[in-house]
Amino acid sequence: MKKDQAGTLGFVPQKDIVYNKLLPYADKLDNESNVILARIKGNLARAVQLRELWPGVLFWTRKLSTYLRLYGRKFSKGDHVLFVKLVYELVTIPKLDISMMQSFARLLINLLKKKELLSRDDLELPWRPLYELYEKILYSKTEHLGLNWFPNSVENVLKTLVKSCRLYFPESATQEMLDEWRPLLCPFDVTMQKAISYFELFLPTIMPPEQHHKGFKLWFDELMGLWVSVQNLPSWEGNLVNLFARLANDNIGYVNWDLYIPKIFTRILRSFNLPVGTSQMVVPRYLTNSYDIGHVVLWISSMLGGPQNQAQIQLNGLFSSIASFYHPSNNGRWLMKLMKLLQRLPASMVRRLHRERYKKPCWITPVPASHRLTDQDITDFVESMKQPVLLAVFSKTGSMDAAQALQNLALMRPELVIPPVLEKTYPAMETLTEPHQLTATLSCMIGMARSLLSGGHHYPEGPAHVLPLLMRALPGVDPNDFSKCMITFQFIATFTTLVPLVDCSSALHEQNDLTEMERELCSASAEFEDFVLQFMDRCFALIDSSTLEQTREETETEKMTHLESLVELGLSSTFSTILTQCSMEIFKVALEKVFNFATTNIFETRVAGRMVADMCRAASKCHPAESLRLFVPHCCNAILHITANEDVLNEEELDKELLWNLQLLSEVTRVDGEKLLPYRTQLVQILQLTLRLRCKQGYSLACNLLHHILRSTALTYPTDYCSVPGGFNRPLNQYLPIKDWGRPGDLWNLQVQWHVPSAEETAFVFYILDLLLQPELRRLQKYAQGEQDMSRDDVLQSLSIVQHCLLGAGCMLPSLDGPPVTGLVHSMVSMEETKLYIGVNYDESRENYREAICKVMRQLLHYILEHSEDDTKSLFAIIKIINDLMHFKGSHKHEFDSRWKSFTLVKKSMENRLHGKKQHIRALLIDRVLLQHEMRTLLVEGCEYKTVHQDLLRDLLRLSTSTYSQVRSKAQSVLFTALGTYNFCCRDITPRVLELLDPTRTDVTQQQFKGALYCLLGNHGGVCMANLHDWDCIALTWPAMVRSGLSPAMSLEKPSIVRLFDDLADKVHRQYETIGIDFTVRTTSFPTRISKKLLLFSEECVFCFFMPPLFFLCRKYEKLVNDLLECLDDRDLPWKFEHIAIGFLSLLLRDDHPLPAPAVCFFVQSLNHDALIVRKVAISAVAGILKQLKKPRVKVAITPSDISGVVEREDLVAGDRPGNSWLQYHADSLPHTQQDWDIFRFVEKTHWGYYCWPKKLMLYAPYEEQPKDLIPEEMNESEKIIHDHFSDPKFINQLIEFLSLEDRKGKDKFNPRRFCLFKGLFRNYSDAFLPVLKPHMDRLAGDSHESTQRCVAEIIAGLVRGSKHWSFKQVEALWAFLIPLMRTALSNITVETYTDWGTCVATACESRDPRKLSWLLEMLMECPLSGEGGSFVDACHLYVLQGGLAQQEWRVPELLHRLLIYLEPKLTQVYKNVRERIGSVLTYIFMLDVTLPNTLPTKSPHIAEFTERIVSCLKPLLEGEEEIQNHVVEENGVGEQDERTQAIKLLKTVLKWLMASAGRSFTTPVVQQLQLLPLLFKIAPVENDDSYDELKRDAKTCLSLMSQGLLYPEQIPLVLKVLNEIAGSSSWHARFSVLTYLQIMVFYNLFTMLSNEQAVQDVRALVIRLLEDEQLEVREMAATTLSGFLQCNFLTMDVSMQTHFEALCKTRLPKKRKRDLGSVVDTIPSVDLVRRHAGVLGLSACILSSPYDVPTWMPQLLMDLSAHLNDTQPIEMTVKKTLSNFRRTHHDNWLEHKQQFTDDQLVVLTDLLVSPCYYA
Repeated sequence: MKKDQAGTLGFVPQKDIVYNKLLPYADKLDNESNVILARIKGNLARAVQLRELWPGVLFWTRKLSTYLRLYGRKFSKGDHVLFVKLVYELVTIPKLDISMMQSFARLLINLLKKKELLSRDDLELPWRPLYELYEKILYSKTEHLGLNWFPNSVENVLKTLVKSCRLYFPESATQEMLDEWRPLLCPFDVTMQKAISYFELFLPTIMPPEQHHKGFKLWFDELMGLWVSVQNLPSWEGNLVNLFARLANDNIGYVNWDLYIPKIFTRILRSFNLPVGTSQMVVPRYLTNSYDIGHVVLWISSMLGGPQNQAQIQLNGLFSSIASFYHPSNNGRWLMKLMKLLQRLPASMVRRLHRERYKKPCWITPVPASHRLTDQDITDFVESMKQPVLLAVFSKTGSMDAAQALQNLALMRPELVIPPVLEKTYPAMETLTEPHQLTATLSCMIGMARSLLSGGHHYPEGPAHVLPLLMRALPGVDPNDFSKCMITFQFIATFTTLVPLVDCSSALHEQNDLTEMERELCSASAEFEDFVLQFMDRCFALIDSSTLEQTREETETEKMTHLESLVELGLSSTFSTILTQCSMEIFKVALEKVFNFATTNIFETRVAGRMVADMCRAASKCHPAESLRLFVPHCCNAILHITANEDVLNEEELDKELLWNLQLLSEVTRVDGEKLLPYRTQLVQILQLTLRLRCKQGYSLACNLLHHILRSTALTYPTDYCSVPGGFNRPLNQYLPIKDWGRPGDLWNLQVQWHVPSAEETAFVFYILDLLLQPELRRLQKYAQGEQDMSRDDVLQSLSIVQHCLLGAGCMLPSLDGPPVTGLVHSMVSMEETKLYIGVNYDESRENYREAICKVMRQLLHYILEHSEDDTKSLFAIIKIINDLMHFKGSHKHEFDSRWKSFTLVKKSMENRLHGKKQHIRALLIDRVLLQHEMRTLLVEGCEYKTVHQDLLRDLLRLSTSTYSQVRSKAQSVLFTALGTYNFCCRDITPRVLELLDPTRTDVTQQQFKGALYCLLGNHGGVCMANLHDWDCIALTWPAMVRSGLSPAMSLEKPSIVRLFDDLADKVHRQYETIGIDFTVRTTSFPTRISKKLLLFSEECVFCFFMPPLFFLCRKYEKLVNDLLECLDDRDLPWKFEHIAIGFLSLLLRDDHPLPAPAVCFFVQSLNHDALIVRKVAISAVAGILKQLKKPRVKVAITPSDISGVVEREDLVAGDRPGNSWLQYHADSLPHTQQDWDIFRFVEKTHWGYYCWPKKLMLYAPYEEQPKDLIPEEMNESEKIIHDHFSDPKFINQLIEFLSLEDRKGKDKFNPRRFCLFKGLFRNYSDAFLPVLKPHMDRLAGDSHESTQRCVAEIIAGLVRGSKHWSFKQVEALWAFLIPLMRTALSNITVETYTDWGTCVATACESRDPRKLSWLLEMLMECPLSGEGGSFVDACHLYVLQGGLAQQEWRVPELLHRLLIYLEPKLTQVYKNVRERIGSVLTYIFMLDVTLPNTLPTKSPHIAEFTERIVSCLKPLLEGEEEIQNHVVEENGVGEQDERTQAIKLLKTVLKWLMASAGRSFTTPVVQQLQLLPLLFKIAPVENDDSYDELKRDAKTCLSLMSQGLLYPEQIPLVLKVLNEIAGSSSWHARFSVLTYLQIMVFYNLFTMLSNEQAVQDVRALVIRLLEDEQLEVREMAATTLSGFLQCNFLTMDVSMQTHFEALCKTRLPKKRKRDLGSVVDTIPSVDLVRRHAGVLGLSACILSSPYDVPTWMPQLLMDLSAHLNDTQPIEMTVKKTLSNFRRTHHDNWLEHKQQFTDDQLVVLTDLLVSPCYYA
């Protein structure tokens, strides 16, 4: 096929849209596409060579996008590569306008979508330009200052772009990327997140195996090592998982995961955050940073298979451990994640199988045979998922997820999943009380329909279920239950689409070569006729119960409700499907039945009538000839009979019979046009009679009839949708329909039957138009010229006829034509439009009714607006007609969009993803071809803006600003559609809208004013004229909107107008994107080379270097700014408009062009404006202006080894090493003189040097080489303005007064914008303004009010950060002033301001070399816990200090050591707030002590040493056995308290530290925690009770957090050892807590534990030992724990365990001795009783461990258990509890579970489970 095509095209297309070949005019498309492609290539190349990005390049790249929609990738490989390279160059032009960049990027994504078309050999793309683009936009340095405005969508577009391009990065790219981003890998810094997310996005993973050593092998071990060693889920861990998942999927069989599999599954299980154990704290960050399920699923499905298939074993474990969470009775926030896992995992497997078995091989390396999935692998996989999926069918979140999972599982193994679902479906169909069961099971069956039907050799009995299912589904058509009704319709429609409803029973006698199964199906198929008839009876009943009289009173609305219209849709589409699939015999019976029903009753036309008419239409569509023979004569006679009486024509209320027959006739004529021709005389006669009826309901039904007759004859559409081409009307001996059950359509043999209008039909269409449309147009024209009078109703009736003629015959009428509107934009390339052929040959000789209607409508419109503007109904009709004149060529855009949507939905629900290759149902394929045709009709005429359109748009504008609001809003929506359609028409219309806002005009009404504002605002998602992406338009609209405040029509009293202006300003702010000024392109980089190759014809290649008018654009920009300022000068402008103008001005700050000086002056003065809102804008703006004025600093490259004198090793060594110790803070080698300061090498960014050095380390050059401080004589105008204002004491007085006001009490925080303002001032002008500010700062620091303290904190932070490049002298003077000031301020610290001071110090220290801040750090270190200001001030000082040190990360080990030495003696603090703060500080001190791969031990303090010292102080508590009480002795210093009390105080602080560090550090110091574990177990209480004191509560929290920790395999034995010891302690509380600890620990480390056989044995021994504990509570907890372990398959129920428990149960109890009634019952249980109870508890644990099913061993254990029902307490209680729990959890599916027991056992059970009578 490709070869023939290559002949006509002249090349082999890459991949064109296959549906185009099935269109009725397919033969014309090759030439058409060639012409269009040549135009695109020529014009695009020319525009590129002329450097005309706008409009030339943009226009033609859009045309290329349209070409891709219409023809797919229908160009040669060479062209494909050239297009990609060209667009890649365009996207990566530096300084490109953002909206253009997005437009090019979307095109490039589209060009690269099908990766199999271009291999790595065909195409190579560089990665760095994309990285620079991404960095510039996503990590923009100027966006936060308001110098750049990016749209929200840009991030996703860029990500997708990188994903599409990374396949084609060169093989050297991986190494280059690692060199670029490795230096950022400092785990304490935000750059870690950035580096890892870059790795995730950019690293290429698809490479041929021989290049792997240049690909993932360079980084795999390093990043995997990092992932495995991180224990506390930092935010970047998810990105790593995504990267590994992608690697696994792209390189199945080339990466060996076996080593890591237990760790991977443990982490996946942890990331679901499932609740385990009794009371559990969840670390909050675990909730936010969990893994993305889509990638988890990808990773799992890529690891399955291979020789050992280890991953499958773990996956079984994973599902058996979480299966019970899927039970419908469980619910929680975790459920969504689990359901997603369920839904996506089978889909991912199907995708992988498709790739391995069915996909066409391409250049991407296939999966090696050794690692492909075998049939056994698939079976194992389906088995492991079966149980959870079946549980999830009835989930609280709905059955959708389970249904999708089942659909995919059934594709792989129908015989495993379909039978159990059928077992649930049949009972659900019988039950009346639980409709939700029916909806759930039916939605699952719908998904599995194709797998059921195509049975195959695995599941041959599938098809036998079809008829029973269909028959039993019928009762679901139930008028009283809407959702049941809809799902039943969907179910029946799905099955009948797949099955030909043909009675084949006679084939049994004629053919004897049928298989057993086929014979069964043949005999069953005799029931089809019954089924169809019963279905119809059900539908009739449904219709009878939904007539208007039945459902609502007369007074209510007569329209259909939303639900009714959905039922109508369901009913008609299902019925139509059934009839399409019927054999002719069944069809005739059905037709007879529906005809009788329709003609023997008379229905009202709103609800029931519509449904009946729909059913009749369905019948006539299937077999038009037979149906029309019945319906047309009947309806025509009835209508003629009733209208024989002349008076009927003028009646207001018509006879119901007449209306019903008209409605019926109008619906049955929606059939294949040529079958209508025999009835044309009758139909025309009826039309002539009924179109002039007086009654509106009557003539609108007649108009529908007219519309449908025209449409049926004029449109192009397919006429049969049967599931087998050619239908079923063939004798059985030639063709046996049951062989086609579930058969997909064959794209290559689709045999679409098209209806293409014949000459006769065309003639008929124009005959009707001449007969009916012509006179109406003449009447309307006379009326419009004032020659003839017409009532409003008459006008409306005529308009209605005109509109329906246009809708019916629209596709036959050529588009409006005329000269184009010129002069809107200037371009050097042609902007011509391309016409598409859509199968209609327009007849030039006939009158073009579209033009005629257009002419008359315009005259009429002007007449009505002059004379009777209140005739709104006619205006509505005219607006609709104008819309159709412009856009209607046979289908409407919104209808097309919703059809496209529903097509994709149906396709998804029924597709076969496993085999792929478009194996859809035939009806669906035909639908897709029709959609392709409709898409062409929608794009047929292009978007050229002609004078005709100009006139219509001006009329619409007039309507949009007319008197009545409804007319305005309808006209506006049509106007917006049109504005979005035609090129550049906004430039023509905008000035006309703005005229109405002009303040000098006095004749504008308020309605016109509002209309104009609405026109500017635009609708949702459409064009917004106020914010077009174009200097010319903005320069007009923004000043006009501001000036409109002076218009006489404007009144701020009207809330609607105020709201409009608010919305306008809001929309502009939301949608504004920075518009490019600088379009100059560097000559070298620009893709002219490529464009030359595209220019295959080079006659007129004039290389005039036409430069985009940079100069003009800057002029426009400055003019706009000055216009806005001029508006602001106007004294009369209301405040609202002043604010709008200031908002607009603030949007105009840019980073590539300075703001004009007058605007700078305006913003600086606005800092002291009266209105708070203006001051806020001004603060941001001035900060931005200062950024614009910043002078660049000189940087020099240095080699780190020159400074350190240490040569770094070749291999990777990270962390504190000799080579980077010069970066750390050493108090003895700080610079103390100007010379030292100048030669000192400061490194400001904290992450440099931690992991490895960058290839080129750039540092600031010494002070001498930097630009000098500004002096007033050398400043430019803007700098001078700022300098003069800020040197003026009066200005500063006012400013500081405003800044120290409070804004919203209690809500204010440290304001980063103000900080940026001060930072900018001190950075640009060094210390010029300090003299004026100093007195104010002194005053503010002494005042303890909240807002004043905040103000001084903001100034100080700005000062410190702004002094980055000051000279030593200036810095020294600065600190001399600041240190005393900060001391004062910090002594005045209050509850409201301590966070602000923390932020202030943290901000000041961020990205600063600690050696520059030595003064500040030393001051903070002085003695934070002086105790002078009380405990609160102490806690605050620590908080502020922590803020500073945390920013410095690994560079201040010396300070951290000093701080630790200072804090250690003070750990026994009495005050809770200080203790908590110390805990937090300790976390930060030890944060750096991490064990990451390739990382040297830190020089900062180590946890191990600290813990040793602590444990020695806690000795007194560890040794004694007595209970630890909370001794609170508050009098400080009354003698030395004993060691024990001190130890308790110390312990409290240590607990705070353990709690604080739980979620924060990267690795958990397990070994150190173990030393403290025994102590915690001793203190922690057992019950959940809030009344406990702090110490006990904290101990419990610590245990909960520690038990959730992730353990390395080597740590497990250590933990178990400690737990074993504690289990032997004398306190039963401790023994009890060991069990709860164990439950959580095992679940959160499940697979790591399972991979260590010894550990499993140890845990088992421990639990079984505690089952025999003397304390009842401990025994019961042990039983619960055991049951949990059995349930998540950590331990298995084996013979040895069962015999052990059975033996214990048989322990004899000593005889009860007779006692005096008065004597005390003996309290200590005997050993025998304990053992016997232990046995019973063990059995009970086994029974409760499978709550939702009955394994084989269960019946016997239940019998064993029942023997103990009458034992002494506590045994009896245990047995009773167990039985009641068993009954509760097995109650739902008892019918299934019963099967597992013998009759005798059932008798015993029934006795046990029925509650005993009280009186027995």
